[in-house]
Amino acid sequence: MAQKLVKLGIKRQKGYLYYVDKDGDVSCALMARGKQKGGKPKKVAKCGIQRKEGYLYFVDKQGDVSCAKMVRGGKKKKK
Repeated sequence: MAQKLVKLGIKRQKGYLYYVDKDGDVSCALMARGKQKGGKPKKVAKCGIQRKEGYLYFVDKQGDVSCAKMVRGGKKKKK
């Protein structure tokens, strides 16, 4: 289950990828389509989130920043 961290209410534009960057802020970049290359990322909102290991940080459907514990499954590799 995801937990809301910051309520921002970001309005998304079609064709852009919204994500939480390494500084803990929300950025967006033009998505690559076929031979068309993607664009340079630009900051949308500053929130300065401190990341914890083992969690996935994302912008949810309401445009807020949320996080969820990552579930790691599958078989272990044989040596």
